[in-house]
Amino acid sequence: MKGSLNINLNEIITEAPLRENAFELSDSEKISKIEYHFSEIMETLGLDLEDDSLKGTPKRVAKMFVKEIFSGLNPKNKPDISLFENKYGYKKMLVEKDITLYSNCEHHFVPIIGKVHVAYIPGTQVIGLSKINRLVQYYAKRPQVQERLTMQIAEALKEVLQHDDVAVVIEADHLCVASRGIKDTNSQAVTAVYSGQFEKDSVKPEFLSYIHR
Repeated sequence: MKGSLNINLNEIITEAPLRENAFELSDSEKISKIEYHFSEIMETLGLDLEDDSLKGTPKRVAKMFVKEIFSGLNPKNKPDISLFENKYGYKKMLVEKDITLYSNCEHHFVPIIGKVHVAYIPGTQVIGLSKINRLVQYYAKRPQVQERLTMQIAEALKEVLQHDDVAVVIEADHLCVASRGIKDTNSQAVTAVYSGQFEKDSVKPEFLSYIHR
């Protein structure tokens, strides 16, 4: 499954597949409901929920789902992005590479683990570096497919910067491939979005040379 996928943003919907009433329940109500249903799953599997090690698991899993690994589903959790004046007039490529990626495959709800590489060419403003990481983590914290995640990060950066000179590459291992099914632990998925100046043959290779050093 090694390879590179260049994506046409105009042809594919980037929004997460949410119901219209996805946020009618509060976080505490969601936690309570998930706790009940996860205890039912454990019971069905034959686990003893009276065991000291297991009795708190349904609530732990429910809180983890809502407050941590799927917290990016709620737009209220989208980070505020700080922009700073480009006082130095820096006009060259700015690259942040090897951003840690932890997400979950929406097909089997098992982890996607990898690295995100982001670049943009500054205009009159630059983004605080930590905010790029936070933006990546926000979109990663939901059931995902790698193609959509790549596009979401790129589109969010373009929205913040108010221009198209953005590139995003994701290299990731999918545990739905490595830990089940084919059980291939060597393959890796690579997805990429290049827009604006990064579509030029003179610019894209420079970006790729930085991330592969």
